[in-house]
Amino acid sequence: MTISTAYSRDLGDELRRLRETCTGLTGRALAVQLGWDPSKVSNIEHGKARASEIDLVQLLTVCGKDIDFFEDFRRRYRHAFDLYLAQVPENLRTLAMIESMASKIVTYDALTAPGLLQTRRYARELLIATGVEEPENVEKFVDLRTERQAILRRPYPPKCTFFVHELALQIRLGDDQVMEEQYMRMLFKTHFLRIVPAKFMPVALRSKTTLFEFKKAPPVAYAETDLAKVFAQDGAAVKKAEKLFARLDDIALDEEQSRRKLAEYVSGLRKDPHGSGPDLA
Repeated sequence: MTISTAYSRDLGDELRRLRETCTGLTGRALAVQLGWDPSKVSNIEHGKARASEIDLVQLLTVCGKDIDFFEDFRRRYRHAFDLYLAQVPENLRTLAMIESMASKIVTYDALTAPGLLQTRRYARELLIATGVEEPENVEKFVDLRTERQAILRRPYPPKCTFFVHELALQIRLGDDQVMEEQYMRMLFKTHFLRIVPAKFMPVALRSKTTLFEFKKAPPVAYAETDLAKVFAQDGAAVKKAEKLFARLDDIALDEEQSRRKLAEYVSGLRKDPHGSGPDLA
């Protein structure tokens, strides 16, 4: 049985957009032109069924694409249904699509504020300080990170829980205003924030991890480094992510305690002219 994955849904959506922009045909009209059952087009575009190479040739030919485009898409599509997928950090399309489709998002960051909660100035300082991106690309990635946050402003946003290690609050990026603005964003603009106290230092060694849940698709575990973004739909990987979040649920401050802790950091910045904050390393 073919199992839908985050990447199959991503590439299926790419095929849908090609159909709409290149042909103007509805899914049913395209099916008639190709001699397919209409459900076949729908299942491929929703990432529920794997298209054969012949299917892709026929579909992309109708869209007016040449052999070079076909070879590139076929290369990517080969991995569409893999239970593990690694992408370069610059590729944000699959991640953004997963975020927009998720009904529940649980995430953990040990060293930085969660991407969905970062202010523009904090994100800019982070990209500059880490040196991961070329200077001329910093603003582009700040824009992309900000655009992803639109899912939190939807009428029916995903249910989000953000676990943040206190170490992330202690690492300074930019000046006092940058940090205060970021603390305030986390204090007032979050769905459910849980801070892991600094005394639980070993858990800070865990990589940035997210678990996405969907109404009609299997959950996806996601991990991120400077070298790659990894999407895992394998049951063992999902269980490991669930085990991590169960551990964090046990040791993290509750929502009210977390807000008080954040307020301490805001207060510390305002009291200390050097902006050292409470218990900063």
